[in-house]
Amino acid sequence: MAVQAVVFDIGNVLIEWVPERYYDRVYGERMRKRLFAEVDLHGMNDVVDKGGNFRDTVYACAEANPEFTDLIRDWHDHWIELAAPVIPQSVRCLRALRAKKITVFALTNFGIESFDYAKSIYLFLEEFDRAYVSGHMKVIKPEADIYAMLETDCGVAPEGLLFADDKAENIEAARARGWQTHHFTGPQGWADRLVAEGLLKREEILP
Repeated sequence: MAVQAVVFDIGNVLIEWVPERYYDRVYGERMRKRLFAEVDLHGMNDVVDKGGNFRDTVYACAEANPEFTDLIRDWHDHWIELAAPVIPQSVRCLRALRAKKITVFALTNFGIESFDYAKSIYLFLEEFDRAYVSGHMKVIKPEADIYAMLETDCGVAPEGLLFADDKAENIEAARARGWQTHHFTGPQGWADRLVAEGLLKREEILP
């Protein structure tokens, strides 16, 4: 079936999301390894992505781990430094699709407050036809419900959706529902896929 809508993940597709890199830079690799080994920061972030209050969730984790209180609070207080930089070629693809009136959605594991903050910095996050944000949906990828909720809301048949995500488990969950998928390992591969599908021309996404 021809692609009727393109679905972008955000973290590591449009914006790099490697929190460890911030901690390496600010505190050093040795301290970062201790922190991530002793505190489940990605599990903490899952709570935020499921709708937990951003500040309250991070600060509660910080208070529960007094040896690392300041470092954990940075997850909130310096969050935009963790969620950076932009992946320019992917943004060009998003905007080229929109310019051609091709429907573009986001399907992202993202907290409510952190997504609002990100939109104030990365203005292209306002440019989707619809953004499906896990914090509002109270469910995260790769749980089946989040994909079903998007299908029901947008009205596009699963086989008409082309979904790009950097995590194999998220791709597999979408594929199991009949979605067309692209495992994102870099922006050039994604651009090539969009050209191969006939959605874009190569010259439309040049810098």
